Formats: sequence, C-alpha cells, structure tokens
Amino acid sequence: MKLKIDLHDIYSQGQKLEQALIDIMEEAQEKKAPLVEIIPGKGSGQLKKYVLRFLEKNYKGQYHRIEKDSKNWGRIFIHFRW
Repeated sequence: MKLKIDLHDIYSQGQKLEQALIDIMEEAQEKKAPLVEIIPGKGSGQLKKYVLRFLEKNYKGQYHRIEKDSKNWGRIFIHFRW
C-alpha cells in the first residue's frame, strides 16, 4: 500500500498545507503504510524544502528514511518500517 498526496493545489495556503501533511502522516501510521509519496512539484524548490523541514521537525524518528526521487525532482518518498 502506498499513500500519495499532491500539494500543487494548496501550495500557497499555509494552514491547509500543514494540515494536509499532518493528515497523510497520521493516515500512514493508522494504516501502517510502508511508503508515502509527497508531490510538492518542481517549481523553485521552496515547497520541497518546506516539506522536508516540516517532516524533520515534527516526525523525526517516526519514519525510516526520506528519499528524494532522482528521476523526478518534484517527488519525495517517505519509507516506514513497521
């Protein structure tokens, strides 16, 4: 099972963006999903940096590793070990 969230539609809405990230991480924990795919998009990279800082700050230790897709710069994979 892989969970996926696309942040293109809410990138400029700070509160909705943060809540969407919280929701996907909680859903991953509830369903014991091994992988979450977050799509911040390519753009200038500011949204991707925001997502990485948010995960590091709020969820450090809850995921196994974060992988930045080498083929598509606008994707982030979060791997879990349950």
